[in-house]
Amino acid sequence: MSIATSPIIYNNKNDQEAFDISKLTSYIESIHQNFPSLHIDDYLTRIQNTIVQRESYTTDQLTNLLILEGLSNINEQEPEWTYFCAQIYLSKLYKEAAENRGYDKKQKYGDFYDLVNTLVSKGLYSSRLLEQYSQSELSQIGSFIKPENDNLFTYIGLRTLADRYLTRDFSKQTYELPQERFVMIAMTLMANENKDHRLELVRQAYWAMSNLYMTVATPTLSNAGKPVGQLSSCFIDTIDDSLQGIFDSNTDIANLSKSGGGVGAYLGKIRSRGSDIRGFKGVSSGVIPWMKQLNNTAVSVDQLGQRKGAIAVYLDVWHKDIFSFLDSKLNNGDERMRTHDLFTGVCIPDVFMEQVEARGDWYLFDPHEVRKVMGFSIEDYFDEQKGQGSFREHYWECVQNEQLSKEKVPAIDIMKRIMISQLEAGTPYMFYRDEVNRKNANSHQGMIYCSNLCTEITQNQSPTTVEEQFTEDGKIITVKTPGDFVVCNLSSINLAKAVTDDVLETLIPIQVRMLDNVIDLNTIPVLQARLTNEKYRAIGLGTFGWHHLLALKQLKWENEEAVSYADKLYERISYLTIQASMELSKEKGAYPVFKGSDWETGSYFDKRGYSTSDSDLDWDTLKKDIQSYGIRNSYLMAVAPNASTSIIAGSTASIDPIFQKVYSEEKKDYKIPVTVPDLNSETTWYYKSAYFIDQKWSIKQNAARQHHIDQSISFNIYVQNTIKAKDLLDLHITAWREGLKTTYYLRSTSSTIEECDSCAS
Repeated sequence: MSIATSPIIYNNKNDQEAFDISKLTSYIESIHQNFPSLHIDDYLTRIQNTIVQRESYTTDQLTNLLILEGLSNINEQEPEWTYFCAQIYLSKLYKEAAENRGYDKKQKYGDFYDLVNTLVSKGLYSSRLLEQYSQSELSQIGSFIKPENDNLFTYIGLRTLADRYLTRDFSKQTYELPQERFVMIAMTLMANENKDHRLELVRQAYWAMSNLYMTVATPTLSNAGKPVGQLSSCFIDTIDDSLQGIFDSNTDIANLSKSGGGVGAYLGKIRSRGSDIRGFKGVSSGVIPWMKQLNNTAVSVDQLGQRKGAIAVYLDVWHKDIFSFLDSKLNNGDERMRTHDLFTGVCIPDVFMEQVEARGDWYLFDPHEVRKVMGFSIEDYFDEQKGQGSFREHYWECVQNEQLSKEKVPAIDIMKRIMISQLEAGTPYMFYRDEVNRKNANSHQGMIYCSNLCTEITQNQSPTTVEEQFTEDGKIITVKTPGDFVVCNLSSINLAKAVTDDVLETLIPIQVRMLDNVIDLNTIPVLQARLTNEKYRAIGLGTFGWHHLLALKQLKWENEEAVSYADKLYERISYLTIQASMELSKEKGAYPVFKGSDWETGSYFDKRGYSTSDSDLDWDTLKKDIQSYGIRNSYLMAVAPNASTSIIAGSTASIDPIFQKVYSEEKKDYKIPVTVPDLNSETTWYYKSAYFIDQKWSIKQNAARQHHIDQSISFNIYVQNTIKAKDLLDLHITAWREGLKTTYYLRSTSSTIEECDSCAS
């Protein structure tokens, strides 16, 4: 190969050098040695032909050319081009970090202690790091770093990590490298552990993350070790039916949104449109105006400048405002009644689904009037058993009371409106409240009214109320009774890697400890959320890479074998997670309200039919151990969407099937070609697109999985836009009958769905 006129290459310091094709060819061939199956002759020719068309290049432009030409080669036959391109981008990151930090460019990684010192002085790392760890400890932690683990990243995974999560200075210059982000998270989460074994725990946590066996939640990935931002993913507030309560909640939600949290809000206690206020009839404006307030908060208070706030609102299907609520996401109609930037969820009792099946009537009530006339709140009850219980008793009591005003509508009409909204906007989410509360391990402490932004969190909730305000020493004192303000602390297992390498027994105790430590380290700006976090010590260990794992195991999605495998695998994950929390309780003590819980009484295990005689796991001993030693965390497992962090780990999202085998991942200013992971002549037959999978098989898999998850699962339903109403209704009824607690988006081929980043883990 020869070039008639050699272009000039400018490096970052604006120094010039003549282009040397032999030097470039040698560099490309050195990378090609790691991927000998790739054909690079045509790639080299295209690069050479492109280069001669310009007089000069910067080194960044040349690097981008190499990457873009490599990405254009990605296809089903040669998916390894993604790793080839990742190597080129890594070289760029290494070079930039070396220049900015002042170490030899031949080194991939510089001195870790120097990095910490530098970024603390720049205000990019917390100064606490130098107080918590000595120089010798930081040097030892730096020795844990394995640069070779950078080779595990796909290009899209590396680019996502570098663009969004690696610490850069205020001019966006590269300082922190991928393995340093992982080790920084590890040392942050283990900072308060006993110094006798703290460094070993840091090493274990780093091992888990750097091998991509697991991922931490997006806020933890982004904020660990930094002076601002908190570490939890999602929050759930229960809004009180008072002006003070509503506006206080809005302020709390704004503060959480500002610090990077996604928020779920339960609106079911707020009086309906036309209700009375202080005896004045017909003056309440209902829930929609308060939703508009929250919508404005979501838009105006962004999450650390990265994305707009994310808020989901939930309402009971018996609330008088349910129809306007269901219409709030639609694109047509009265804009004054629309909240396009909120996500919606409907809280559904068993009796409603029974009425839908029977084509029976349904009655809508004003919760304020119910409280005033009946002396109770319907939403405070649930059916303790399938087909019978206190919710339906109180509901029918309200129906039969002639003093209560009510609206009668066919139950199927509400269901139709739900499905219309889902096909147009992807929401509302479905929250099956009776099943959720029947399986609530902490029902001795309260009630679960709704889920979070991504429908995987189910924990006790209650509103915060203002008791009094008074002045003292020239200050205004407000006294509040704090409610249970739910906090979600998430991380996820990379199933394809962790199961294949058989590391679950080693991995899960590390993950549970890391999650438990988030609770103590967090700086949540809402006090009642902080108190709830400490009271329940709830965590959410989840999974991703399910379809990837099935492909590696050569199991077809629409098959009983896949359902059985889900059942056995998640039982094992559940056992190991519960066991890890019990062992942590031996060391650090049980969560404060353990007494009287299903964990303490043993009914958690009885409700799920766990016994040693029916399993190869020793459930009976674990049950006795918990009764003896307690359990550290009140809630343990939740499967989040993991959209962004599964990309970083190079696997498939959550428990979802893939969309396509080859596609383009769209970012703000570029597209990146991507293939599904480990695509080859054997796995290709097991990667069936979500939109062509019979969704009843997905529901069966998820029902098997849900049996072992104490909270819930972000479960999407995928349909063609031509689906008939009766078929969609059948899917919802099947999901409810199979015991699913929640369903997330209805993803149809005609709708555009916004990804939830808040719960990504």
